[in-house]
Amino acid sequence: MPDAAFADSFHGGGGHLSSKITGKVALCTSIASFGGFFSRVTWKVFLCSVIASLGGLLFGYDIGISGGVTSMDDFLMKFFPRVYSKKHQAKENNYCKFNDAYLQLFTSSLYLAAIAASFVASFFSRKCGRKLTITLSSVFFLIGAIVNFSAKNLGVLIVGRIFLGWGLGFGNQTIPLFISEIAPAEYRGGLNILFQLLITVGILVANLINYWNSDWRYSLGGAAVPALLLLVCSFIIVDSPSSLIERGKKEEGLNTLKKIRGVDDVEREFEEIVQATEVANRVKHPYLELLMNRNNWPPLFSSVAIHIFQQFTGMNVIMFYAPVLFQTMGFGGKAALLSAAITGVVNCLSTVVSIFSVDKVGRRWLLVAGALTMLLGQCVVGGILHVKLKSTNAVSHGISIVVVIFICLFVSAFAWSWGPLGWLVASETFPLETRNAGYFCAVAINMLCTFIIAQTFLTMLCSMHSSLFFFFAAWLLAMTVSVYTMLPETKGILIDEMAEKAWKQHWFWKRFYHKATGNFEQMEAKYAQTKEVELEKNSQSPVA
Repeated sequence: MPDAAFADSFHGGGGHLSSKITGKVALCTSIASFGGFFSRVTWKVFLCSVIASLGGLLFGYDIGISGGVTSMDDFLMKFFPRVYSKKHQAKENNYCKFNDAYLQLFTSSLYLAAIAASFVASFFSRKCGRKLTITLSSVFFLIGAIVNFSAKNLGVLIVGRIFLGWGLGFGNQTIPLFISEIAPAEYRGGLNILFQLLITVGILVANLINYWNSDWRYSLGGAAVPALLLLVCSFIIVDSPSSLIERGKKEEGLNTLKKIRGVDDVEREFEEIVQATEVANRVKHPYLELLMNRNNWPPLFSSVAIHIFQQFTGMNVIMFYAPVLFQTMGFGGKAALLSAAITGVVNCLSTVVSIFSVDKVGRRWLLVAGALTMLLGQCVVGGILHVKLKSTNAVSHGISIVVVIFICLFVSAFAWSWGPLGWLVASETFPLETRNAGYFCAVAINMLCTFIIAQTFLTMLCSMHSSLFFFFAAWLLAMTVSVYTMLPETKGILIDEMAEKAWKQHWFWKRFYHKATGNFEQMEAKYAQTKEVELEKNSQSPVA
């Protein structure tokens, strides 16, 4: 077995665990024969995945920091004096004290900018590669953090948010695709969820900074630190073999594939990528292909639906406005920030569960179980607030603790299910020819729904009160049914075999493939012919 001294693997999922071979400490990697490919998580793949996932750290930091600064009195006095006045009116309606269109615009403007950025990045990433797109993402984030740190009025503050949105759009459009393309199929899920794990770490770090720091400038400007880290580290990563080969750099793509797999015998995987890129390069208008070719409708519909559902779980309400929500229930400023930090810890730790379970349990089961658990959390929190929190009173300390516990249950379920799996499923289901275009549609819908939620939540809370939680509970019920019936399991399937082994096997989606070209079968036949020619040549050559 090539390079056996460098290999470990995880128990379960078809691997073995062995570390400290020949006295050396090696990365926990996996070597296995999987789907005809030599499957292995090497140091190079792991390092590139971690570095790329730093984009998630930026995303999470911004989500967490926004909710914190919008509850800081100094920030509100400078940029939103109307909200500051309402916040400190003793008899102001509990559900309406933070309701302000401009305050919502501060949070939501980033996601509107991210939609435009994702569209540009879908073309840029295909033409210039995943690596350069990730680098540009960090540059936009860095500029946005500096502008926000130096903001003297609301206009400059919004400009900074727009730059952050471009960084978010470029990063979210590219990073999950990049990780899915370099990861072995058997461990693609766990590696891809590193992106979501870093999002939760970013949220946690932001919540802790908000708790210990009362200066909004340092909170907003702090985004420059992870942005600079991603910028420097982005020069270390390789571009994905699929991206290199798609841009005509076959030799470089082959060498990169050997590096990230840790072996020289990568001919079959290389040949499959080449065949996929040949098909992809014949498609000159991927967005038109995405809409006009029936074969692309199943992954397109499913990816878009899963991202709509992801935002209407109500999770971003908790993450954006956790301190605001806890202050609504009667927590003091510091207590509200501490409660938000607690949910951040739960969010981070629970994501780790998904990393180790997604490639064993599967995507569908985690999504269904997560939706049902979140449904319970939303109903309990909504029920408690409906009974206990009226317009001008404060709930008791004991009731507040119960609410925090069930919010933590909700956050935990999201973290090991819909949070990471929305990005994962959308990044692994499209064929190469429409991968950027299809993934953009998923990201754009995600950002649009995030914008809608961020822009309307405080108004909805003011008008709907506790009924808002039941609104999200209804969505969770619809999500459970939809995933159970309409989403095929994609666990362990090679990214370029998804149509054959997932969508064509599904009871409903298979009808969209009755005119399919059988590209995968053609690739298999060509590979078999190539091997037969090689064997014939070897049999005719003299034995040394």
